[in-house]
Amino acid sequence: MAVPFSYSFRNLWKRRMTTILTVSGMALVVFVFAAVLMMAAGLQKTLVETGSPNNVVVVRKASTSEVMSSIERRSASIVEMLPQVAAGPQGQPMMAKESVVLIALKKKGEEQSSSHSNVVVRGIGAESLPLRPQVKLVAGRMLRMGSSEVIVGNSIAKGFQGVGLQQTLSWGMRTWTVVGIFDAGNTGFSSEVWGDVDQVMQAFRRPIYSSLIFRLQNPDAFDAAKTAIENDPRLTLEARRETKYYRDQSEMMAKFLRILGTSLTIIFSIGAIIGAMITMYSAVANRTAEIGTLRALGFRRRNILLAFLTESLLLGFIGGSLGLFFASFMQFITISTVNFQTFSELAFKFTLTSGIVMQSMMFALTMGLIGGVLPALRASRLKIVDALRAT
Repeated sequence: MAVPFSYSFRNLWKRRMTTILTVSGMALVVFVFAAVLMMAAGLQKTLVETGSPNNVVVVRKASTSEVMSSIERRSASIVEMLPQVAAGPQGQPMMAKESVVLIALKKKGEEQSSSHSNVVVRGIGAESLPLRPQVKLVAGRMLRMGSSEVIVGNSIAKGFQGVGLQQTLSWGMRTWTVVGIFDAGNTGFSSEVWGDVDQVMQAFRRPIYSSLIFRLQNPDAFDAAKTAIENDPRLTLEARRETKYYRDQSEMMAKFLRILGTSLTIIFSIGAIIGAMITMYSAVANRTAEIGTLRALGFRRRNILLAFLTESLLLGFIGGSLGLFFASFMQFITISTVNFQTFSELAFKFTLTSGIVMQSMMFALTMGLIGGVLPALRASRLKIVDALRAT
């Protein structure tokens, strides 16, 4: 004969103050746990959505990012002639030869002139925009190729000084004019400055490309293109699908955030578990006679054990639900951090996924279970005679 579920819920409601305090502690822990996972998921989503499954990124072998890569013009010409490279409307290869460098810009709201953050400058060619259809101009105009004009991502325009329309930037011993602001959606391109590739290479005295991006003629032709590039003795390059390339870019930072978040929440959860344990021990002490009555009515030890475990799990469930509710509002916040692979500023949003919801609720229920198991065992082991004498 099982103890009704309403019995456990009623007892929590009867002890409203202690229940609220315990649930609040659990909700805070779950909020921190979910927020850190959302941060890692948002970072990965931003970088993964930067790529397209039909595009291929080619960089120098063993390069962890475009910033560290170098590709000679001769090598670029060899890759451009591969049969797997798609052809454009005029029959030209749909391949962009790009140069990626870092510059230092001052953030908005920073008082000290020495406080700067690294920003990616991407030298683009005529085929760069067709390969990135998610990039849309939202203000100003497109830059003129062959000039010292740049366009900036909307995250850069919002977060840094001196990057508004018609404002000028000084880097690479040149003065660059901002002529447009573009929106690349929830991608890493929104945190970049784009200029003409030849002008960027000249300004930084870097007569080599950083990466090659081309559209596959057939989505299934990736393996053939990868083999042709990596097995060519004239080349020291490697090819990855653009989505995988950007997923790899996010892995180190996302892993660091997950480890940090897990470590913090484990520390915080100890307090929440102790709170749940105190609440349940108090419940056992205050209901000793009630437990004796239940045992006298025929309820077995396991029924008492399950009843008290149900109460502690309810505490965890309510705390987890509240923590997730407040964590969900983090999705409206955009933050920026340093990408460990490129050491540049990257803006992204918190992202709540079904996996994070499941992990957070499991974490909350585990806290409730651990906090309630010892009090529940104590309640189930009370002898009927001793419990009834407590009346």
